[in-house]
Amino acid sequence: MTSVGKFIQHNIKAALVLLLLFLSGCSPAPQEFLRLSGMTMGTTYHITVRNPAGEWTEQSLKEALDKRLAAFNQIASTYISNSELSQLNTMPAGEWRQLTPMLFDILVMAVEVSWLSNGAFDVTVGPLVDLWGFGPEKHEGKPSEEALNKALEEVGFDRIELDMADHKIKKGAPLRIDLSAIAKGYGVDAVALWLESLGSTDYLVEIGGEMRVAGLSPRGDQWRIGVESPDLEVDKTTPILLGNIGVATSGDYRNYFEENGVRYSHTIDPRTGRPITHNLASVTVLDPSCAFADAMATAFSVLGGDKTIELAEQLDIPVYLIEKTESGFSSRYSSSFAPYLEQEK
Repeated sequence: MTSVGKFIQHNIKAALVLLLLFLSGCSPAPQEFLRLSGMTMGTTYHITVRNPAGEWTEQSLKEALDKRLAAFNQIASTYISNSELSQLNTMPAGEWRQLTPMLFDILVMAVEVSWLSNGAFDVTVGPLVDLWGFGPEKHEGKPSEEALNKALEEVGFDRIELDMADHKIKKGAPLRIDLSAIAKGYGVDAVALWLESLGSTDYLVEIGGEMRVAGLSPRGDQWRIGVESPDLEVDKTTPILLGNIGVATSGDYRNYFEENGVRYSHTIDPRTGRPITHNLASVTVLDPSCAFADAMATAFSVLGGDKTIELAEQLDIPVYLIEKTESGFSSRYSSSFAPYLEQEK
């Protein structure tokens, strides 16, 4: 058996805008490509996919896709009262519960990221996010030390046990698990694998800013995105060329409150229970698994620039950072990210 993890989303995609440059200002996709869009997981999705064997219409593929997304929400959503995750959260501590393979798989990946990041990623951090006023019930003001210590008692990925042989889970405390910081990435992966099972080798799947690409774009070349600077006064976009890979972003520079001249970020460090204080504005992570990239982007947002680069180099993870400085914003990236940067000609 092993222990498992925690974290809540609340990451602002505006902090680092992923521009689908192949769509912006371009002519319609060739007829062999289909474009789908809709709503899921409280956000939007956009898909561009080469029609596998020409067997699908946009309507028929969208109908099949929406059914799969609805089924995924029924497993991992905290907003559906009878979802599998919601039922897990109402389960008493100390009892074992059988999980579906998909939910178990998500939790296994969550705990992996929790351990890799030394607890910077934690799917049980919800009580702390709520305490600081960044949860569903918004409020401002620094909590008392007593309230902070009480909330910390309700948080801890190391108090969840997973039985790897039987796909079972046991909570060592009445923890509330929220998968928002990994579910969209996992959903992207699930859709991508489904498209591949239909025979498609060229696609872009995007849900709420997280995405995964494969093969060639409608233009017949590599998929291309742009990382836009958070500085609204500077029109700067860094182009990135992608192969078969997932992309996730996390950022913090707009969602915060101030009290007595102190800025309190919406990003909470699960280890301390307090908002982060570093100057990392946004981070982009690349990985074949969009779910892993999604979770690591949240972890890196907690760790800050220096520790992110250190861990990314250690694990060979491609990351691109934008940091707030006294004169504006600056960027840096890990060595494994360099090959993805489109060189100016």
